[in-house]
Amino acid sequence: MRLPYKQSLLVSAITLFVAVACSKPAAEYRQSLFIFGTVVDLKLRGVSDQQAKEAVQVVERAFQRMHRDWHAWKPGELSALNRSFASDKPHPVTPFLLPLITQSQLLFEQSEGLFNPAIGKLIALWGFHSDELPSGPPPSPEAIAALVDLAPGMDDLEVSNGQVRSHNPAVALDFGGFAKGYALDIAIDLLHKQGVESAIVNAGGDLCVSGDHGGRPWRVGVRHPQGVGILAAVDALDGECLLTSGNYERYRKHDGVRYPHIIDPRDGLPVRHIASATVIDREGGRADAAATALTVAGPGDWYHVARRMRLKYVMLVDEAGTVYMNPAMARRVDFQDGAPERIIISDPL
Repeated sequence: MRLPYKQSLLVSAITLFVAVACSKPAAEYRQSLFIFGTVVDLKLRGVSDQQAKEAVQVVERAFQRMHRDWHAWKPGELSALNRSFASDKPHPVTPFLLPLITQSQLLFEQSEGLFNPAIGKLIALWGFHSDELPSGPPPSPEAIAALVDLAPGMDDLEVSNGQVRSHNPAVALDFGGFAKGYALDIAIDLLHKQGVESAIVNAGGDLCVSGDHGGRPWRVGVRHPQGVGILAAVDALDGECLLTSGNYERYRKHDGVRYPHIIDPRDGLPVRHIASATVIDREGGRADAAATALTVAGPGDWYHVARRMRLKYVMLVDEAGTVYMNPAMARRVDFQDGAPERIIISDPL
């Protein structure tokens, strides 16, 4: 799992929950965890403190395993699988990792390859397999083209009987655009199994909710991609997840030029046209992958990708500050500092 730049912790500490009341709701338990290189905030309602603490411990243990075994470049199950691709031999994969692969293959197909976790070598080439922001000049066009020409994709993977192989030596898996959302799905499911019906799990602004907030929907915020604070507020309903993909936090900079960390698998270059893409869906992993695909698609093609992926709630912000939404999302968002100067509403469905 790709780790955000350390300075982003200062930003993620700013709450992305928009208050719906001045008084603290009854029977609310709060705890913050430091995991995936960011702060994960949990709010649980309707259970005792002891039950809440035990439930959070279960979630934390799962998160720690995810951080280890889903990491793209540190020792763990995923990095071992990536090394195995060079041998072109089947490699056993545990049920803890396998669903990320199989679901990513489906989302890869639905997004027409714009969501593509198989481009881990391209991401590493740009220097984003590091806990720190990369520096220095970008990779050479020749090095980029050498990987792009091999066209690594999730369709290069063969999955059979709990084993995975790839015939394409350029394939390396990086679930940075999917694993956080999938992890939030698991967290909510684990909380349910511990008897927690109302909760919100927020990983640096990406979140999933369960139940309600004292008889009201959970009020959450969409971070402003070009400023400080909240762009819009949304009422998140039981079982919904809100995921945002953005180019404003992790990037490479050289000679005054910013190279965002989201890479277009078609040309191997950083995506520049979209500052952020936000998706609301009932599956966190799907919302995460879709937000990445929409960012790559850009202003001209986002509606086509949204239609292909059958997304109901979508909002994008380009680098000029223009907001793109479908009508269903437009009816849900509440812009916090007045509506942006330019809003384009299209219906992909």
